[in-house]
Amino acid sequence: MARTKQTARGWDYKSLPTSLLQEKPVDDYDMMEELELTKPDNVPSCLSSHLKEIEIKRLGKVEEEEMLNQIRKYQKSTELLIRKLPFQRLVREIAQDFKTDLRFQSYAVLALQEAAESYLVGLFEDTILCAIHAKRVTIMPKDIQLARRIRGERA
Repeated sequence: MARTKQTARGWDYKSLPTSLLQEKPVDDYDMMEELELTKPDNVPSCLSSHLKEIEIKRLGKVEEEEMLNQIRKYQKSTELLIRKLPFQRLVREIAQDFKTDLRFQSYAVLALQEAAESYLVGLFEDTILCAIHAKRVTIMPKDIQLARRIRGERA
């Protein structure tokens, strides 16, 4: 089937309030303020979908910026991300299955925690690459499984 050329749809200026027609707003945010988006009755039907898109894009940019700041923060820091006491309890619980009355030096638990966090960070780096390869941004369990399989950790 042949493709047809689509024409651009213009604004329906007849349904706009006269205050908007007198002076042109600087950007879409000014238009949203003038139409008072908090009250959906004030938004003309021709603009409602356009303004919703603008609002979603602005919210997305704010969340994306916060996410990037958080990534930069954790990349700069050298502190451990898992709390020490819960990790220590987990280590003792797992060790209990092998032998009772085991004692751990504090440096031994810290070494285990450092190794565990290093492993998890590396695994998540590989996982995000698998997700990006699948043209996604969100990681899924299948990405973790694929990363582990490629690493040779699980058959």
